[in-house]
Amino acid sequence: MNYFISRSPKKPQNPPLTLCERKMLELRLLQGGLLKKVLEAMKDLVNDANFDCSPTGFSLQAMDSSHVALVSLLLRSEGFEHYRCDRNVSMGMNLNNMAKMLRCAGNDDIVTLKADDGSDCITFMFENPSQDKIADFEMKLMDIDSEHLGIPDAEYQSIVRMPAAEFARICRDLSTIGDTVLISVSKEGVQFSTRGDMGTANIVCRRNTTVDKPEEDVIIELEEPVSLTFALRYLNSFTKATPLATQVTISMSSDLPMVIEYRIEGMGYIRYYLAPKIDEEEEAAAEAIRRPEIEPKNTAKAKPKADLKPKVKPKPESEMKIDEDKESVNEFNAEEETNTPKEPKIETMELE
Repeated sequence: MNYFISRSPKKPQNPPLTLCERKMLELRLLQGGLLKKVLEAMKDLVNDANFDCSPTGFSLQAMDSSHVALVSLLLRSEGFEHYRCDRNVSMGMNLNNMAKMLRCAGNDDIVTLKADDGSDCITFMFENPSQDKIADFEMKLMDIDSEHLGIPDAEYQSIVRMPAAEFARICRDLSTIGDTVLISVSKEGVQFSTRGDMGTANIVCRRNTTVDKPEEDVIIELEEPVSLTFALRYLNSFTKATPLATQVTISMSSDLPMVIEYRIEGMGYIRYYLAPKIDEEEEAAAEAIRRPEIEPKNTAKAKPKADLKPKVKPKPESEMKIDEDKESVNEFNAEEETNTPKEPKIETMELE
């Protein structure tokens, strides 16, 4: 129901809005620990971001400072016990400050977010399960200029679903050897390889499906093999979302950023997009292809080479006589030097 409507003289005047009715945004989440895990999964990648609230859900889209990775969050309105959003609104928040607020709540507490229309603050209210203790914290909102990027739906050449905890362990182990990881997907399985100063490492996960423990399945959907290199420091940051899901989905294509998705059961998802690293040789080759030919064609006729030999003019007879006298004097001085004994040079020798 929209409470912000124009009044008509033909209709009776609406009664004044109560304090509860003035709340433009009110979200009540029974699983308070879930919101804490979501913030822990994003705060190291993004500092400040806009949370977009609409009648359909609570979402976020932001890039890291280097514009290499992007995070996309969606918490659908159906997953909240109570969800009210009278109109679309964007609220800028510092994720580290928001995480500090949520640390004050217990994992079993009920978390409620409230914001008045036109207010520059948001209120966090925490209730314990027995509802005999209620705490509220108020945080100032930020004015953040950010451009919402459209992410088109794409068909990926390979899709890997594997246990989220296993993927986190692989990224953690490989980061002790190297800084990058080569992910190769084939019909046999998915291989993670790295190389560093101390050596190399290779980890292979083969297809595996079990009926008893579906969360441990390794499922590969392959259209064509893919091999791409990524920075491990970003992957280790992404794996902080492991507590949100039992499985992780890795989607790769040779001409698209990789997508790592953690599905939040009954709520939505958190997705990470990461651009692959390009080798220096491949980058130089691509730059050579992109660079246009700027050397102009030389259509002018070649000029004859200039004669570089110096032109010697004959000296007059008076100058030639002076030169002969100088040469005779020099020869006489040289004979005197050869006749005079030279002083011996003193050589220093090191005593053993």
